[in-house]
Amino acid sequence: MQIPETNPKITIPISSLYTTDFYAWTQEQVSLLRNHQWSQIDLQNLIEEVESLGKQQRQELRNRLSILIGHLLKWQFQPQRRSRSWLATLRIQRLDTIELLEENPSLKSYLEEVVGKAYLKGVELAIRETDLPSRTFPSDCPYSLTEILDDGFYPGEASELVSERE
Repeated sequence: MQIPETNPKITIPISSLYTTDFYAWTQEQVSLLRNHQWSQIDLQNLIEEVESLGKQQRQELRNRLSILIGHLLKWQFQPQRRSRSWLATLRIQRLDTIELLEENPSLKSYLEEVVGKAYLKGVELAIRETDLPSRTFPSDCPYSLTEILDDGFYPGEASELVSERE
């Protein structure tokens, strides 16, 4: 695969740069902002991108909670298949979720709203990975937010895997 050559003499309008070379567009916008060249900024696309960054943080929170809830369901409803891998996934997702919330404290107000959506995806993950029928899982999330994020909470019967860690 050949890397295309660049020609610094060719200038591309900023609005087209957005669609043809996104990275170059971002670097140009940074330069314009730093140099206070307000009139040259591609304002419409910049607004869309900043808005998109906020949506990405919300999506990341939903995704992490979905994986976390899915593994809590697997842990509870298929105790015979528990593994260190499941335990590691629970721990890592909890740590990453808490870190995301620490870095973006305003997302905390979104937590209650997102749990329901995350639960639906978590159930789908649990069904796919356990082959258990959907009726196995409660229609509403059986875990509180506190439990979901608590590193000491593991639903169902006790497990040696958790006590090995301590």
